[in-house]
Amino acid sequence: MSPPRILLCGDVLGRLNQLFKRVQSVNKSAGPFDALFCVGQFFPDSAEQLEEFMGYVEGGGGGHSQIPLPTYFIGDYGVAAPKVLSTASRNSANLGFKMDGFKICDNLFWLRGSGKFTLHGLSVVYLSGRQSSNGQQFGTYSQDDVDALRALAEEPGVVDFGVTNRASVSDIPAGLLDSTGSDSSVSELVAEIKPRYHIAGTKGVFYAREPYSNVDAVHVTRFFGLAMVGNKDKQKFIHAISPTPASTMSAAEISMKPPNTTLSPYTLVVEQTALKEVTKRSTDSVSDSQYWRYDVSQKRHKSGAGEGNKLCFKFIYSGSCPRGEKCNFQHDSDAREQYSGGVCIDFLIKGKCERGPDCNFKHDLQNEGESHSRTRRRSESDSGNRSKVCWFCLSSPNVESHLIISVGEFYYCALPKGPLVQDHVLVIPIEHAPSTLTLSQQSNSELVKFQNSLKLYYKNRGKEAVLFEWISKRSSHANIQVVPVPSSRAAAVRDICNMAAEKLGFKFVAMKFNNSSDGREWLRKQFDRNYSFFYVELTEGTILSHSVEENENFPAQFGREVLAGLLNMPERADWRNCALGKDEETKMAEEFKKQFEELDPNQ
Repeated sequence: MSPPRILLCGDVLGRLNQLFKRVQSVNKSAGPFDALFCVGQFFPDSAEQLEEFMGYVEGGGGGHSQIPLPTYFIGDYGVAAPKVLSTASRNSANLGFKMDGFKICDNLFWLRGSGKFTLHGLSVVYLSGRQSSNGQQFGTYSQDDVDALRALAEEPGVVDFGVTNRASVSDIPAGLLDSTGSDSSVSELVAEIKPRYHIAGTKGVFYAREPYSNVDAVHVTRFFGLAMVGNKDKQKFIHAISPTPASTMSAAEISMKPPNTTLSPYTLVVEQTALKEVTKRSTDSVSDSQYWRYDVSQKRHKSGAGEGNKLCFKFIYSGSCPRGEKCNFQHDSDAREQYSGGVCIDFLIKGKCERGPDCNFKHDLQNEGESHSRTRRRSESDSGNRSKVCWFCLSSPNVESHLIISVGEFYYCALPKGPLVQDHVLVIPIEHAPSTLTLSQQSNSELVKFQNSLKLYYKNRGKEAVLFEWISKRSSHANIQVVPVPSSRAAAVRDICNMAAEKLGFKFVAMKFNNSSDGREWLRKQFDRNYSFFYVELTEGTILSHSVEENENFPAQFGREVLAGLLNMPERADWRNCALGKDEETKMAEEFKKQFEELDPNQ
């Protein structure tokens, strides 16, 4: 597959006619291009351009002014910005914890605050707006946005694009500083995130810096500063690149350095940041802001100052926290799993969601004002209420019944929300139980029949089945994920699982069995209810298992993330990137049922 083709643009200032005329010309001569990123001020700076601008915003759905390709912008300030963006924020399509762009109209997306998402395989981080401390809703980024971006950027992998409104003071030569403007916060962020490409608006100047090496990283970074659309000096305001996503590159390709590579301009920034961190630690006042993004009391606390009832944003979002036991906020695996299962992150962390019934995410685990842990204890003692809030219980109104493909006496099969690959299946106990390893031997026989039928179904299609189950001490309703992988790659699953385990600091216990029944009997003996547990059954009958210690940071999505890496589709590690509409899900389930009918043990 050829690399994505991306256009970059500087401050638009509402001049959309001129911008998209140029885009169409470039697209015709050198395209087609996949997306356009706009940095710097996107909205007009005077009312004179407002009619032209609104012609696209209001006519983008079929009017005369249409946007020719997906366009992402971060400069959320200027004339009409508050009005347009407020309207977009209330749109039901934009509700929930979104980082991949709020839709303004067809092909126009606003990247709000800060975030990280994947576009055509490219990892993109962004910081929108200008630096300010006045807390206004639009046009500025907050310290929370900076802290959250730091937390997101700690995740493994190389970032392809870093998109900011203004350049870092280290990106541009001293002679251009007065005409470009710079941002001190951007300097620190870019030094930490180390994107392969840093794109910013430069207030009237096009500047392409020589690639520079990064501190503590093998890849180089290239900086592009883009001029304003329609600038009088005819400076370049649009630039085309076609980068190969880092996730698909080999280690040798990532580490290649062009002959004109320079030293990192951030050496001093890194040293100063490190010195500040040492000073903070020595005075016992380490900032917790990047781990606790949401502060219900609207007041920040110092280390150890009564944070015990708050959840760690970093852990909830990514499943791990580099501070480990030193973090002052709760690493609640249950909350992490609920977020991964589609529960609103605002609802989990803040205890409420201001979007209420308009939110696209679930608000099923607590009533407003109650803590998540209290609700969990209550649900454990009240089976009737438990079945109402659990989306895996067949008696629950929340169950996605259109995804169910087969129902037995003890288990049922369903397609997952956001499948990793086609024919990805969940095998789910009908009983509300936290683990399949604690259920009866009688039910185990039916489970093995389901597993064997699915294995044969995949084998007939040139694929092999990989099965895994994550059992958290706080799990509510168990499920086994069954994922088909091409037969040519099946042998590599064990190696990649062991490699991922090594990176996390543990080793799997491995045993090989001739049949699934013996393997499950062995797993029952390995499983200790006092610990969380993960196991994966490989195609040749080998089972890898791991008992998770109390303070161990084990990713709840380990199985899916490993297989996504194996299949060269890291962007699908998060089910939300794979979500489908209900009509498409229904069609997919009906097609699977039809093809699986002859092997279905319940037919």
